[in-house]
Amino acid sequence: MDAAISIRSIVVATKNQVSCALGDESAILNMQNSVYYGMNSVGTRVWNLLKQPRSIREIRDALLEEYEVGEEECERDLLELLEQMRKEGLIELRSAAAV
Repeated sequence: MDAAISIRSIVVATKNQVSCALGDESAILNMQNSVYYGMNSVGTRVWNLLKQPRSIREIRDALLEEYEVGEEECERDLLELLEQMRKEGLIELRSAAAV
């Protein structure tokens, strides 16, 4: 069974995708299933942060600095987005960061 995703998880974009910027948005092609995904400006920011392995906490903190959003809402929405991206094969879970 896949490990649960949490704020301490380390995530990174998989190698099985290609993406491109479309203004403030982006398009991602999953090369495993040939499905395209569109990302709005916030999703694009998250996607850009996923190009290097990072903890979800680091990504959340970057979003909190850049956008006017509450911590709980940001964390909840980010975890939901990342879980969906993982299910679609766009990101992989590396490990849990040390507390």
